[in-house]
Amino acid sequence: MSNNSMVCPDGSEIGRAQWLQALAAGVPPEAAMNPVLLKPGSDFRSHVTLMGRPFGELSSSGWMTDRAVLAETAFRALDDLRSRFDVIIAEGAGSPTEINLRAGDYVNMGLARHANFPVLVVGDIDRGGVFAAMFGTLALLSAGDQALVAGWVINKFRGDAGLLSSALEDFRNLTGRPVFGTLPWLDDVWIDAEDALAVAGWSNGRAARADPLQVAVVRLPRVSNTTDVDALAAEPGVLVTVTADPDIVASAHLVVLPGSRATVADLDWLHRRGIAEALVARQRSGGPILGICGGYQMLATTITDAVESGRGAVRGLALLPVTVAFGESKHQALYSGSWRGDPVEAYQIQHGRAVLDTEDPRARLVEPFLDGVRLHATWGTSGHGLFENDAFRRSWLTEVAGQAGIGWQEAGDAPSFRSRRNDMLDRLADAVEQHLDTTRILELIERGNAQVPFIPPGVV
Repeated sequence: MSNNSMVCPDGSEIGRAQWLQALAAGVPPEAAMNPVLLKPGSDFRSHVTLMGRPFGELSSSGWMTDRAVLAETAFRALDDLRSRFDVIIAEGAGSPTEINLRAGDYVNMGLARHANFPVLVVGDIDRGGVFAAMFGTLALLSAGDQALVAGWVINKFRGDAGLLSSALEDFRNLTGRPVFGTLPWLDDVWIDAEDALAVAGWSNGRAARADPLQVAVVRLPRVSNTTDVDALAAEPGVLVTVTADPDIVASAHLVVLPGSRATVADLDWLHRRGIAEALVARQRSGGPILGICGGYQMLATTITDAVESGRGAVRGLALLPVTVAFGESKHQALYSGSWRGDPVEAYQIQHGRAVLDTEDPRARLVEPFLDGVRLHATWGTSGHGLFENDAFRRSWLTEVAGQAGIGWQEAGDAPSFRSRRNDMLDRLADAVEQHLDTTRILELIERGNAQVPFIPPGVV
């Protein structure tokens, strides 16, 4: 479940985290690696992407009854991958002990039971109570599920790992299962977020700059594809703030209105928070604004939506002379273009399509901007991942800084964004190799689960 997604080479849509895992494994990403993607549309319903294509919606009330086809698809995708690869790592979603959902589970122990996979339970020690959490996980599982749990991994440990040694041995004796390793807390390593805006995780050397380019990213309630701003946060001399404060929106050098999985609902939220008014005032004063995908749609004069919200025609912020219409079919594609001579690769995922409103007198003033438009210092685009293109990002930021009236310039020796991300993956791989007993884990994969019985809590 994530609103951060990516388009594969074949046009299918999968979660951004799963795309990154394929990148780390050195294999082309494909829909079978994320056969079911749930994109939250509200607290009670999710939009379903099945094998990379739109499928429909799933409500919380139908969670148990409407999932059979999703489970069948997931099992078929797993079986297909197993026929083509030597090793499959299946990452669970949530907890393996969602006891209210176990009967219809196909993403944790249900998947493991289908494939007879040995299971490693990973505990986050930074949250506290890790041994109680892992012990409780095992205790709540049925005997059949317990038989698949082969061992434990401790994650995000800070300090002297030697202090844990006695606890790890006691835990092995208690549960009959070994701890395969303790991974350290890596505070300077960050990879694409699955959900929350975590742009501050990038270390970009901005403290060395006395005059950073200040970027405000609006924290929409149903924000999607937040990874679009990762490369901005990674750029030296750029200070990214994620905010719902209209005063920060008013004062920043650049405001980014990111994507949304509920464009019309989040537009209403902009008005309630006073951010819509701040954006209108920014445009009047010449302050740079960028809308991406759903954020671009909010900048339109009108939005006609019978798909996401069912509201029909609603008024947008009217900051760009475009109209938006939502269609039943979803546009998913990789995109190639150029700006000021710099090549740009991106991807597009949207139901709503923006077109120039030729009856608006401002239409004659706009300039094309990749697959969107620009009106003075207000920019709109449907492309995701634009800022991962280094030359484009830096030349565009230089122009925006000029619009904002500051003398920001790119750092000439800054590494490329994609090389930095690959470096992060390499460092994670080094940590895994150093701190996990990968030899024993591979032996576990070869022989299958150990079918170790669990010591009932009353015996402890």
